Amino acid sequence: MDWGLIVDLTLKAFLGLDAVYYIVAALGMNVQFGYAGLLNFGQAAFMAAGAYGLGMSVSYFGYSWWLGLLIGGIYAAVLALIVGVPTLRLRADYLAIVTIAMAEMIRLIVRSVTHKDKFGGTDGLKGFAKGFQDLNPFEQGTVYGIGPFQASSTVVTVLLLLFYGALSFGIGYAVARKRKAANRTQVTLVAGVVMLGITLLITSRVNYLGAELWVLLVGWVLVAIFSLFVYMLMRSPWGRVIKGIREDEEAVRSLGKNVFGYKMSALIIGAVLGMFSGVLFALKNSNVQPDNYSRAVTFYIMTALVLGGLATVTGSIVGPMLFWALLAFTDVFLSEVSDAQGRVEIFGIELLKDSSARGQFRLGMVGLGLILLMVFRPQGIFGNRKEMALDGR
Repeated sequence: MDWGLIVDLTLKAFLGLDAVYYIVAALGMNVQFGYAGLLNFGQAAFMAAGAYGLGMSVSYFGYSWWLGLLIGGIYAAVLALIVGVPTLRLRADYLAIVTIAMAEMIRLIVRSVTHKDKFGGTDGLKGFAKGFQDLNPFEQGTVYGIGPFQASSTVVTVLLLLFYGALSFGIGYAVARKRKAANRTQVTLVAGVVMLGITLLITSRVNYLGAELWVLLVGWVLVAIFSLFVYMLMRSPWGRVIKGIREDEEAVRSLGKNVFGYKMSALIIGAVLGMFSGVLFALKNSNVQPDNYSRAVTFYIMTALVLGGLATVTGSIVGPMLFWALLAFTDVFLSEVSDAQGRVEIFGIELLKDSSARGQFRLGMVGLGLILLMVFRPQGIFGNRKEMALDGR
């Protein structure tokens, strides 16, 4: 068994593009579900709105890449309005039903033969990512490391060390504040040094092609921007009202607040963040294919969000990273322990007869882990148990 390969692929999934676009989508869903208590089961529809808004603007109408990005955001916002206007005054389960139905309707419309000339049918849309790829500062086929000691110049090495150091000690300071430690400086230093060592170890084992690294870099920049945006937003007066609506809608309404307006704004913000997630996924594949935005995508995002913890920005980031790392680990591990026919036996017990069932077995293993998490820590890794007490209005 090649443990080096298992570790490398797991770490690459932990930091990779799949984790990044799930983080952005989870941040949007956290605004809607974690903070506002809106049961949105159609986040994949907002992702598709962004991807098809960009793809159609460039491929079908011939607009610029930047204009296509704006049109994708408008599509997502309008879609949120269409869904929210008739449902946000009703109980939460109505929004859940409408959003999941809306997501399926959009997927079936864009993959239909009738509209194939516009949406590309099951083949999807291509050729829209050239404007983005032209901005790529890296060589497309060259392999790049993201560790500071893999850099090609001293300047880049110093910059990466400063960046990873600031990130690590920032996490150390957050840990010290969370623990409310009396010796905050000492806890910050110890946690920062540990995090810096882990960060350098992880980044030293991960490499990316130039084309992939460019999307990854843009994705992590967006993660940083949107994480700070959500963090500051939820500590603003608007955020306090949103959390009040989640806890007791009638009490907030009695204070003279426009509950419907606040809920609609939360739905739109989450939809626009979901739009950026769909754009990142489309740029990763250089293709917009309708079945990539199926029902399962929304529930995977929600699973990753609950894994990290509802109503926490940290949970929105770490949850998707761990989710994809677990999927990658189980996939590579099963591949390594299988024989030439794909059969898997552990301690003489046959788990798989052939490789065709490996995907389902992998999801089953991850699902078992999530069940155990819900039993022993239902609030997720970074969540607060009180944040899970959502009133089903």
